[in-house]
Amino acid sequence: MPDIPVGSQIFDLAFHPTNTTVYTGLLDGRIKAFRYDEQGQYQQSFSIRPSKRSCRSLATNEDGSRLHGAGKAKSIFTIDTATGDILDTRKDAHDSPINRTKQLLPNMFCTGDDDGVIKLWDPRQLQEIRRYAHHFDFISDFLWLENKRQLLSTSGDGTLSVIDVRGRKKEPLAQSEDQEDELLSAVTIRNGSKVVVGTQLGILSIFNATHGWGDCVDRVPGHPQSIDALCGLPSSYPSSHSTILTGSSDGLMRIVQLFPTKLLGIVADHGSFPVERIAIDQSGEGRWVGSAGHEDVLKLTDLKEVLEDEDSNQDAFLEEHESDEGEGTSTGLQNLPVDAAEGQGDESSESEDPKERKRKRKGQKDSLAKKKKKGRNEVDADPSFFAGL
Repeated sequence: MPDIPVGSQIFDLAFHPTNTTVYTGLLDGRIKAFRYDEQGQYQQSFSIRPSKRSCRSLATNEDGSRLHGAGKAKSIFTIDTATGDILDTRKDAHDSPINRTKQLLPNMFCTGDDDGVIKLWDPRQLQEIRRYAHHFDFISDFLWLENKRQLLSTSGDGTLSVIDVRGRKKEPLAQSEDQEDELLSAVTIRNGSKVVVGTQLGILSIFNATHGWGDCVDRVPGHPQSIDALCGLPSSYPSSHSTILTGSSDGLMRIVQLFPTKLLGIVADHGSFPVERIAIDQSGEGRWVGSAGHEDVLKLTDLKEVLEDEDSNQDAFLEEHESDEGEGTSTGLQNLPVDAAEGQGDESSESEDPKERKRKRKGQKDSLAKKKKKGRNEVDADPSFFAGL
């Protein structure tokens, strides 16, 4: 499908859960909806501007009849997806700009702001249900743990937390130790038993839900820059239980398999623009994957074609690669240099200079090699294997 021009930088995207409509939240405050078909044709459904300030986050309700939008204006707008009309507005819902929004239950959604405050909302009420303030930096991502009815949040303060939305306590059920790195994105694998978290240093941190949330149990280095977005594959694919999509600041959206870890290929290339949002249509079970960076276009990629191409080449690749390495599996991404994150400091803001020195020490290849307690699948990776990508 050709790229969809939207006229401004995209901050967030959301798909309708049942029909072929995608919504984009833009830097200029507009929310635009586009309908698309299997042949790659698209048409704009509506364009509204609830606020002149940027729209940073979008989320539809379970049946797709309502769209919640929020952003720098600190307000939450509820939109009728059929007509594009604004149904209600929660003014000054937060004291700081809202960074993330997610639908949890039929009558509950959540928002997180730049100060780390999380609020639970009932769409039938204008006031929040509960407020949580255990994070002290921006909320970067939400993950709904359906089997436990719990909300997992990641933050720029270096921790993740788990909230029991059915309880009445204003403290989290659990919160991890400081990972000494900004946590930017999260996705579940292995039927929800493990959570993969993307970090500023380009490391995938693996948390095991059954072992508690205190610290990660494995770390997968390899991405040369920060991992800003993560997304699971549709369950119809045989390897979906351990394969994810990653969006990085180097402009590439990759398919990565975990346990054993292999980079299966590149899904989309945004050039020099970071990939900050990834979503799959039809509630994550569809054919099209949308990705957005700092461009003025939305990329929709046919996931079916990409995976079929990768499958046709994967057997030959594995035979050749295993003959060179012998038996065993790997946890580092073979195509990406582990120490590439050391060159990332130039892209950070001035206010993060003290953190850059800490990250350089943490990203050194030798220090990681000296740790004895790695994941049981991890072996040394060849950093130049996919150098051509």
